[in-house]
Amino acid sequence: VGLVYMFNLIVGTGALTMPKAFATAGWLVSLVLLMFLGFMSYMTTTFVVEAMAAANAQLRWKRMEKRKDDEDEDSSSGVSDSDVLLHDGYERAETRPILSVQRRGSPNIFEITERVEMGQMASMFFNKVGVNLFYFCIIIYLYGDLAIYAAAVPVSLMQVTCSATGNHSCSVGDGTKYNDTDKCWGPIRRIDAYRLYLAAFTILLGPFTFFNVQKTKYLQIMTSLMRWIAFILMIILALIRISRGQAEGHPSMAQLSGIRNLFGVCVYSFMCQHSLPSLITPISKKKHVNKLVLLDYVLILAFYSLLSFTAIYCFRNDTLMDMYTLNFTNCEIINVAFIRYFLGLFPVFTISTNFPIIAVTLRNNWKTLFHREGGTYPWVVDRIVFPAITLIPPVLVAFCTHDLESLVGITGAYAGNGIQYLIPAFLAYCSRKDTQLVFGSGTVNKHLSPFRHTFWIVFVLIWGFSCFVFVTANIVLSESKL
Repeated sequence: VGLVYMFNLIVGTGALTMPKAFATAGWLVSLVLLMFLGFMSYMTTTFVVEAMAAANAQLRWKRMEKRKDDEDEDSSSGVSDSDVLLHDGYERAETRPILSVQRRGSPNIFEITERVEMGQMASMFFNKVGVNLFYFCIIIYLYGDLAIYAAAVPVSLMQVTCSATGNHSCSVGDGTKYNDTDKCWGPIRRIDAYRLYLAAFTILLGPFTFFNVQKTKYLQIMTSLMRWIAFILMIILALIRISRGQAEGHPSMAQLSGIRNLFGVCVYSFMCQHSLPSLITPISKKKHVNKLVLLDYVLILAFYSLLSFTAIYCFRNDTLMDMYTLNFTNCEIINVAFIRYFLGLFPVFTISTNFPIIAVTLRNNWKTLFHREGGTYPWVVDRIVFPAITLIPPVLVAFCTHDLESLVGITGAYAGNGIQYLIPAFLAYCSRKDTQLVFGSGTVNKHLSPFRHTFWIVFVLIWGFSCFVFVTANIVLSESKL
């Protein structure tokens, strides 16, 4: 179940922007980069699992030390050792899960039984500067996420409703390139319709940022179900079109100019590191967790390749939309109106359920970043200021641009790069140093990454920093050409 959750988490909005990124970078370059970034993401996932085990060991050790101190105090106050041991054994048996009580032998100190979030691991293993950099990175990533969500919903609504009226009926995917200034309904231009939908989206979903979002289980189940129906439908429809000889795609092998965006999209599409504590901790048998996660990554890689290759061979490069679902709103592709509207409006339903959850997560990260020990915030700061600074910037970004491929590319290439490569590598390095200091150099972490040599950590760090440089240089060069 944990691995199904991981699959659902990774295969999200990023996958919808991948076909266009594949088309602009060329199929061979895209495939090689996708496989390499999948491998890198798997490696840093094993680093995070290792750091989680080290954090659990530290917490367990601190509790054992505290218990020893308490026992010393009790024994000095005249309580017999047998009473303390009996009481202590009873307490542990009561609080420990039934299954672990039944298992023989003492549990390994590196067993992952307690959920330790990335922020908590950062505060355990990093210094103050490192912790602040971690929060800065995750906040920038969540802002990018919200900006993508805030743009994706109005774009989908604009494309579907503007093409469903007047002379443009059914023509979203027929190769016609629309400008923002083209008419949508009467005097209203397409960009005006987009901004009206953005305003409605903000008014309807923005208020959730000011409250807590709870009990979303059924929403998440519905979202996952809709996502799978949509992805399978798109792959089947593209395969049918290719098998009938109606395919129009002639993708190039390599186009270096498209690598920057493809890199960002791929990093964004493999993102799961920040959610691993919630996914891995509840799994009962973690002995083969690294092998099972590898299987997950292989399946995801195959799924992304299938989705992207069917897309680039089915549709002409210049007709592929930023949001791949919009290519299926054309009557020639599918003449069943319900399926056309379901795929066209698919991002509206799924993204709308995720937006409040991401917004509340970002708001809580802001609170944690500025939190001082023992201090509380005034009501206005807590209830108004933090939600406002969470909601306003992504809505302003979405108001200024609805270029989803660039938004996903930049979010993935910068903040995503930090969360997926740099932070896990530093966590693995610092947790190994801490473990040696606390438990001695001979202690072996049972969840030690298969990439245990220091070379791999150095390799990930060099790769992460060189990606920053490459992406920045690429942006500067392309801007100077313009």
